Amino acid sequence: MKVILNTDVKHLGEMGDVKNVANGYARNYLFPHMFAVPYTAETVKYFESRKEEIEKRKADKRAAAASTKEKLEALLIDLTVPAAANGKLYGAVSTVTIADYLNKNGFEIERKRIEIPGLSIKSTGNYYCTVHLYETTTAEVKISVKAQSTETKAAEKPAKKAEAAEEAAPEATEEKAE
Repeated sequence: MKVILNTDVKHLGEMGDVKNVANGYARNYLFPHMFAVPYTAETVKYFESRKEEIEKRKADKRAAAASTKEKLEALLIDLTVPAAANGKLYGAVSTVTIADYLNKNGFEIERKRIEIPGLSIKSTGNYYCTVHLYETTTAEVKISVKAQSTETKAAEKPAKKAEAAEEAAPEATEEKAE
């Protein structure tokens, strides 16, 4: 069934796009939620009258994507993660890790829009990832993965053991008192 989208629909298209979809998808999802309207002469005429508004909206999205691209390409993602002496990471740096870092720094980017060569980073070094922004606009982001110093790891372990001992000690004295 041929429909015209009223709003942006994830994985389908943007407002004003004409799409062929399954009859059931249109009747049971798109039409009840007002995401689309049937492709008829009246709806085509209506969307033709709104064409300038739709094009302006798309131009704004393109401009926002270009601005975000410049900011992302100027950014260096500096990650410090636990690693072995040979530089191999104990875990991996994935799209989730990068998306979290970007969200903490003011970029609202879904992890699905981030592409890492080889799917994840498993050793220290400098890497590039691709972020898909809008239409064909992509940004190359530099990632620097460094090993967490062994002094930091060694200092954290005794501190955690001491905290656990302090928490357990009051409980043990309370049990003896009863």
